Amino acid sequence: MARILVADDAAFMRQMIREIVEAEGHEVVAEASDGVEAVDQFKAHHPDLVTMDIVMPRRSGIDAVKGILEIDSTACVVMCSALGQETLVTEALQAGARDFIVKPFKPDSVVKTVNKVLEKESQ
Repeated sequence: MARILVADDAAFMRQMIREIVEAEGHEVVAEASDGVEAVDQFKAHHPDLVTMDIVMPRRSGIDAVKGILEIDSTACVVMCSALGQETLVTEALQAGARDFIVKPFKPDSVVKTVNKVLEKESQ
């Protein structure tokens, strides 16, 4: 299964995503609590997929996506956003994110999106 980096400034959100993806057989290889750490963890672990919160300290999720894609233009990043952040989601997708998940998370929605992005990547 896939190796995943979970980036969110809220520890409980990282834990929630971890539990959902690990229940599907994926491995969370690293976590990050801000955009700077997300890029650093990506460099260190080169995961198959990154879940990235849009609004984070030190470096926004959108800016972190750009940083990750500078390292690896084929990186798979799925944005995590709260309802009402449609403009930021659009900006993230334009920056290179592959898809997005809306908070509050529904486990089946997270699994469906993660698997869809990973499946497209393997084709």
